[in-house]
Amino acid sequence: MKLSALRYLVAFADEGSFSRAAERCQVSQPTLSVALQNLEAELGVALIERGKGHVTLTDLGRQVVGQARRTLEEVRRIEQLAQLGKDPLQGSFRLGVIHTIGPYLLPELIAAMKRTAPDTRLFIEESMTALLADYLKYGTVDAAIIALPFDIAGIRTQPLYDEAFEVVVPRGHPFAQRERISTAEVRGDDVLVLKAGNCFREQVLDACPEISHADGPTHEGHSIETVRCMVASGYGISVLPAGALGGIYRNELLVSIPFEEPAPSRRVALAWRQGYTRPQVIEAILLAVGRIENPSYRRLC
Repeated sequence: MKLSALRYLVAFADEGSFSRAAERCQVSQPTLSVALQNLEAELGVALIERGKGHVTLTDLGRQVVGQARRTLEEVRRIEQLAQLGKDPLQGSFRLGVIHTIGPYLLPELIAAMKRTAPDTRLFIEESMTALLADYLKYGTVDAAIIALPFDIAGIRTQPLYDEAFEVVVPRGHPFAQRERISTAEVRGDDVLVLKAGNCFREQVLDACPEISHADGPTHEGHSIETVRCMVASGYGISVLPAGALGGIYRNELLVSIPFEEPAPSRRVALAWRQGYTRPQVIEAILLAVGRIENPSYRRLC
């Protein structure tokens, strides 16, 4: 039994498609399909139900996938243990990060990591919190940068920084001349939020509950960048994290205004599996965050 076939099977289970699984594994679709057929022939059972217009795992296939995940994780542990015998800060490290943090923190974090652990090569997996929780549990990523709370059995967390929220309005808006805004003032049917399923959306709605009480439908965007562009075009106002409002992300069409105290914020943390075999890399990431000079990412003591 080949490990590559188990990887292909797990990829198919995650993606639900031969073509997407092949793309993820960086092989051709025929190569992946033949490997899975050979695996079924070797085991003497059907793992995948192939019907007209659909493919899905059989009940037995789902059980085999569960065992395959555990097997592949043990293989990764062997590889990591071997790496430890050389230099734990050498080699690749798979870092997950949520969508509302990745584009803004990563450029500065990667630069700081190059100074802190130059032999560690980061591979980035950007996704939603729920998926990153699974990726951590199953070993798809080694660690993840997420927003708390993040209570997952077998996963450790270390707070990194508190990131403030700010109101963003188009230049010329009545709020644009304000020095501070209360959370109660962020209301009405022109407030833009992220689509449901994004943890930052829920944090904003918790911080500004009047948004949920608007008479009209809530206006939504798929990403922070979409929301930013909608606000810049005069479509409405929004609440964004401070890290997404500075540096190269400053926009002359927008004005950002801090909240009155106590200002809402989110606590960002690093999460990793208990017993992870390269704690030196975890420490290097924590140290690198502390070396970032951007005040939006000031490391917690």
